[in-house]
Amino acid sequence: MLEVDGSQGGGQLVRSALTLSMLSGEAVELDEVRGNRSTPGLKPQHLAAVETAADVADADVEGAEQGSERVTFEPGRIGGGRYEADIGTAGSVSLLFDTFLPLATRIDEPLSITATGGTDVKWSPPLAYYREVKLPLLRRFGLAAAVEVDRTGFYPVGGGRATLRLWPSSLSRIDLGSGLSQTGARVYSKAAAELADAEVAERQAAAATDALDGLGVETVEHRTTYVATSNPGSVVVVRLDGADSVAGFDAYGSPGTPAEEVSNRATDPLRRFLGSGAAVDVHLADQLLVFLGLAGGRVAVPGVSDHLSSSLDLLATFGQDVSVDDSGPAPVVFADR
Repeated sequence: MLEVDGSQGGGQLVRSALTLSMLSGEAVELDEVRGNRSTPGLKPQHLAAVETAADVADADVEGAEQGSERVTFEPGRIGGGRYEADIGTAGSVSLLFDTFLPLATRIDEPLSITATGGTDVKWSPPLAYYREVKLPLLRRFGLAAAVEVDRTGFYPVGGGRATLRLWPSSLSRIDLGSGLSQTGARVYSKAAAELADAEVAERQAAAATDALDGLGVETVEHRTTYVATSNPGSVVVVRLDGADSVAGFDAYGSPGTPAEEVSNRATDPLRRFLGSGAAVDVHLADQLLVFLGLAGGRVAVPGVSDHLSSSLDLLATFGQDVSVDDSGPAPVVFADR
């Protein structure tokens, strides 16, 4: 059984360890789960990932309870079928889906997971980022996946519902070793229906478009949406298109935050990205690592974050050789296959 020090990361380390265990068939033991956090142990969103992974992989699990600081996971066979996950809070649906997305390379029949929780919340990519940035990029390399949103759930109430659908897939080598040569941008702005009179979605989109114009980036599409939700909130996602890649930038709008400020929170990191020499944004830089380990390739990233470093260490624990070359204008993460 492989041993992982859970104090070296947060919930992402838990989810990634589950993913790699299911992909490799190797049992894993996580000790001191989230031990470096102020409230260590499994939170509801992490527990939902463990329980759903146990169902999907027919796994034997110990420590699957809220607050647990030790979890063992022994996977069986990954099957297809339909599964449900109820996070029970506004915990991120998109992060839960990340646990299972790479399984498309291992299944022989379709697999779907319907999750209830937060679809658009703080500190995690909203589902528009998932649907408009991450999945389109991965489809270019052969991943057959889609997400359907039944109901939006903003932070802090949640109550959203979405389904991840996976089909058997074969990945090609991921070659994104040079910087993104931008060809335009797309803006996706969403707000709760009760904010329609204040034109929050339109103002977010307009502010993002103005910022892009100031950077010399053409907006080729902008989409505004109002949705019925349990509590007010908004989100904006900006997708930067390149000849071979995409990058995404997003911000969550909590009550009382002007729509224009929300858009600035998304476009400010985009401004810094334009001169970075990277092919993908900071979120994709980390989330593509498992796929690099599976298919091989090269990805130019904005920098080597703590998340990226801990993910590289975890991949090494599972015998995957993914490395960093920092000799160029931007660090390049690579795996030879």
